[in-house]
Amino acid sequence: MNRIESAVRAADRFQQRRTVAGVAFAVVKKYGDDAAGNLSSVLSFSGFLTLFPLLLLLVTVLGLVLSSHPHLRNEILSSTFSQFPLLGSELRNNVHVLHRSSLIGLIVSIVLLAYGSLGLAQNGIYAMEQIWNLPGVARSNFLKRMGRSAEFIALLGLGLIVSTFLSAVATNTASRPFVVDAAAALVSFAVSCGQFLAAYRVLTPPVVRTKALVPGAVVAGVGWSVLQTLGTYLVGHTLRNAAVYGVFAFVLGLVFWISLVTRLVVYSSELNVVLSRRLWPRSIVQPPLTRADREVLVAQAEQNRRRPEQHVTVSFDDFFADPAHHDKQSDEDQQVNGESSPSPPSVPDPDRPKSPTSSEPSSSRPTTFLRDPG
Repeated sequence: MNRIESAVRAADRFQQRRTVAGVAFAVVKKYGDDAAGNLSSVLSFSGFLTLFPLLLLLVTVLGLVLSSHPHLRNEILSSTFSQFPLLGSELRNNVHVLHRSSLIGLIVSIVLLAYGSLGLAQNGIYAMEQIWNLPGVARSNFLKRMGRSAEFIALLGLGLIVSTFLSAVATNTASRPFVVDAAAALVSFAVSCGQFLAAYRVLTPPVVRTKALVPGAVVAGVGWSVLQTLGTYLVGHTLRNAAVYGVFAFVLGLVFWISLVTRLVVYSSELNVVLSRRLWPRSIVQPPLTRADREVLVAQAEQNRRRPEQHVTVSFDDFFADPAHHDKQSDEDQQVNGESSPSPPSVPDPDRPKSPTSSEPSSSRPTTFLRDPG
């Protein structure tokens, strides 16, 4: 074993023995196992298509309802666009010019919002099903997905209204004591966590309990607050005299901002799965595979099941011909779903039926994992 491999195995042993490090690595590992980077990219694109119609609808409605109260309308718009601290002013200038023809703008914004938000909801449902490794046979049909998409669209609009209201209240109470400031920040954080929890509940498969979604919602709420605070700080201290030149810089900045938010949402979802199924510790160097490694591999195999009559059997070779690669695991890591740890290599029982999806080398007896097809 060379020095690099020794150092990596030492780091592996370190993270496996510590809960926080083990959970953090398990989340990153599962993010890669699920190809969640692709899911984040698709969600970012859908979010970009949804954001402008949503803001256009807000501007149009305010232009119709508060046409005789321009000051109140400007305050609400300022509080709304402040949700994007790095690009709020540019975003407001680009959306503001679209409300000159209110009736046409209202129709166009509703159509575009329905198209964009429906795509965002559908991609969000698919992402959560992939992250939770839901088998194809257990996934929602078209009608159920459309119903959940409608719930998500309503939740999206309600979230924008609540966020706008809270921002407007904070803007109108500029001179206030520190205690009131802290209470307002706490309320805003609680509302953010509640919004993320509601979004997770709508997008996540119903078989997942709501309490399993709480950790990710809290982490997403914290991350969102950090992004808001960091963006406000950069605008107030670093970018105060900087100008955004051209539409390319504006679009790239907006896409980057949406990408950060979607990755935060996906990572938080992966955290929910890891904590709910206790999918840690994961191994950096393999072999050996830990219990969590095997659970993830079994779930990924089951995820491809498309028919009720289809059965999936997963097996692992626990013994290797090369002794240098053999590192004995603990009994806890050898047991998955109540299976006992594998016995030493022996002569196969001729009466023991073989699964067509399993392979048994003559040098070892594999550990086989069977899941209930129902």
